[in-house]
Amino acid sequence: QVQLVESGGGLVQAGGSLRLSCAASGRTLSRYAMGWFRQAPGKEREFVAVISWSGGSTYYADSVKGRVTISRDNAENTVYLQMNSLKPEDTAVYYCAASYFGGVSVPSRQSSYDYWGQGTQVTVSS
Repeated sequence: QVQLVESGGGLVQAGGSLRLSCAASGRTLSRYAMGWFRQAPGKEREFVAVISWSGGSTYYADSVKGRVTISRDNAENTVYLQMNSLKPEDTAVYYCAASYFGGVSVPSRQSSYDYWGQGTQVTVSS
């Protein structure tokens, strides 16, 4: 079993920055690709970013590309999402997720993920 706990969310002004963290326990993250998803009120959960188990490959949604960077520290079992130039439309609950490696290095579908965190709220004011 893998437990994921997100932190770092909060309220920021448009144009500001936040760094989200995801701490894992139960199993080393080196065995998993790690992704971030988000869900705004009234909308379905959507993909944001993913990093491969080795950290050698990343993939971003078009809506955040250029403003977001995903990284991981396997020694500390932690994944980060650095968000800059935030917009009101970035407001959502952000979820960390882990996908056990099965041949897809940077999965973007929810069905590819085995474990999910509880989410952390990000609110961007205009």
